[in-house]
Amino acid sequence: MFNLIVSTGVQSDTSGTILAARVFEYTEDALKIRFMPNGRLNVSDVMSFPTVFMQEGLDDEVAGVGWLSRIELQGRDYQLNFALDSAVPRLTNKAIHEMASDLRMDEWEFSRNHWAIKDVDLFRILYKQKMGERPTPRVFPLSQTPVNSKLVSMMMPFAASSTETYRAVKAAVEGAGYECHRADDFWHNPHVMHDVIELITTSRVIICDLSGKNPNVFYEAGIAHTLGKEVILITQHEDDVPFDLRPLRYIPYLNNGEGRQDLAMKIVARLQTVA
Repeated sequence: MFNLIVSTGVQSDTSGTILAARVFEYTEDALKIRFMPNGRLNVSDVMSFPTVFMQEGLDDEVAGVGWLSRIELQGRDYQLNFALDSAVPRLTNKAIHEMASDLRMDEWEFSRNHWAIKDVDLFRILYKQKMGERPTPRVFPLSQTPVNSKLVSMMMPFAASSTETYRAVKAAVEGAGYECHRADDFWHNPHVMHDVIELITTSRVIICDLSGKNPNVFYEAGIAHTLGKEVILITQHEDDVPFDLRPLRYIPYLNNGEGRQDLAMKIVARLQTVA
């Protein structure tokens, strides 16, 4: 999924504006409802997607791919701050137009300022067109296995205190028709981290339990975000959510029977909107 922002108000590499009245034009109705419930923009969710920033036109206008960092409604406009992704070369509108069908873009979108959301894997299309390079980590390999659209993985400490939470969530998630695993459910590779990465790259949704400020979970959450995964953050304590993740929504829970069941139901409800 990605944001498409076509605006003459984007004239720098870090900030710009878009008319609020043009938000979610050329966007499927289901996505409008999902990301603007009751007429209010779901800021945290749209900021988790990559964004194409471009001007109107079909020629050599320069466009960029990046990530929104701030969205604020001021008068008739949304004020935007963002950072362009240095791993993706600058594009031209002409190149984007050649990919329009794959990106589910309408011809008229190249001649109108607007903000749309497209239910398309942007980076997959760019890799296909050789406009971006797939990251090649040196520490661990990325799995080449296709993503399992029903697979949900849990990133949490391998400790007895986490086991009951995992069991409650796994039972509810699998009862709703999904698969749910954590890395200690199997042994495919000699190094446990390779199994963790295998699970992250092949999962549709990643649940990260930030309880206890476990550094391994923070590392895994960062990998999942970088790979563009849907990430559900959960925690027993608000203070365990680090500053960089505070703008994102998370699910607090109590580590007792009733609290774990309530958490499991909230996760299932969230899965039904994102997976």
